[in-house]
Amino acid sequence: MWPFATDAFALPPGGGEGAGGMIVQFAPFILIFIIFWFLIIRPQQKKAKAHRHLLGDLKQGDEVKTDGGIHGTITKLAEDSITLEISHKVPIRIDRSRIVERIATKREPLPKASDPDDQKK
Repeated sequence: MWPFATDAFALPPGGGEGAGGMIVQFAPFILIFIIFWFLIIRPQQKKAKAHRHLLGDLKQGDEVKTDGGIHGTITKLAEDSITLEISHKVPIRIDRSRIVERIATKREPLPKASDPDDQKK
């Protein structure tokens, strides 16, 4: 006879721990997924949402910075590209998605200050 035949019959009928054992076995995988969600996936989604919002709010006259470190003022907006003026009369065209930061927003011109001499007249 086979020497291991008696060991095979030593298991109780039903063959295992049941459904409670399955949850315990998958608990580490569930825990790892939750950790990944809060440490990696969720912050990345928030950052992508903020970047989409930034790109949607751009307007002519905004001063921006690109991912290559180029600073410039927006002169033209197209659907997928932007024209930046990086120096006086030096325009460049870049992809809209390459904008990483808005440095300043177009400011409205200040009203002319009247001279105090004009008010006395």
